[in-house]
Amino acid sequence: MNREYPERPFVGVGAIIVDDGRVLLVKRGHAPLAGEWSVPGGVLELGETVREGVVREVLEETGLTVETLELLGVFDRVVRDLDERTLYHYVLIDFLCQRVSGELCAAGDADEARWFRAEELANLPLAKDTAAVIQSALDKAAE
Repeated sequence: MNREYPERPFVGVGAIIVDDGRVLLVKRGHAPLAGEWSVPGGVLELGETVREGVVREVLEETGLTVETLELLGVFDRVVRDLDERTLYHYVLIDFLCQRVSGELCAAGDADEARWFRAEELANLPLAKDTAAVIQSALDKAAE
């Protein structure tokens, strides 16, 4: 199914990976967020669980193996065109994750991958719900 002007929503999975007070973000190489920083993740594949999808997407985009810890939230990402038609529609399921192994390298549809400290996040143009779920993950990881 085409991701632009879809017939139904796509299920997307995301990983908020926290390590030593930092969070891992990737710079997207493809629409709908091309050139923007976001959490690693992507579209769930047929036959995989949401947790399996998170682990697969993180490995594909960052070279890291992660363990999913806790569901952080479910979010709607609906992008409309100038005529108010639905250009993109995702239901995003985000998990707090911890790094298990691997060396960080951008791959897949990620042009860059890097760790950010909490104070650096304020300078990034993150979607409001993305910034909120990252802050939630940082808070939970600090507990």
